[in-house]
Amino acid sequence: MTSAVPDEAALAELVGTEFPGGEFTVEPWWVRLVNDCALADPEDGAGSPVFAFLAATSAMGVSWERFWGWFGARESDGPMAGEVHTVLHRPLRVGATYAVRGRIESARRKRGARTGVFDLVEYRLDLHEPDGSAAASCTSSILFPRRPR
Repeated sequence: MTSAVPDEAALAELVGTEFPGGEFTVEPWWVRLVNDCALADPEDGAGSPVFAFLAATSAMGVSWERFWGWFGARESDGPMAGEVHTVLHRPLRVGATYAVRGRIESARRKRGARTGVFDLVEYRLDLHEPDGSAAASCTSSILFPRRPR
């Protein structure tokens, strides 16, 4: 269920909201599938930063619809992916299970001359080794157009 579009004060209050998180296991079949879709050599393993993003968003603990609902948005509003910055602290290992944790880093209302009003939300998801050390970090943004409904 989608809540009302937050005003600027409520938008600011969403900063710091934590994702429930979860775990993700880098299964061999999944690595083969992702590499095949990316036209990469299957022998590349899980070396690409795209694996960290896919693993993190798969185990963030909420669906995309629920995440968008935190910001009073739904799929038909046209949320758009923005920037993605991924840091691999070490290569992801096939067969390894990573804990995923994250939070909303920033949320602000912006106005564009051609685009109109939109909310720009930045969120970060981190993958952790079983010993708690960092494996990867993904900081991404999403834009929520604010057209009259």
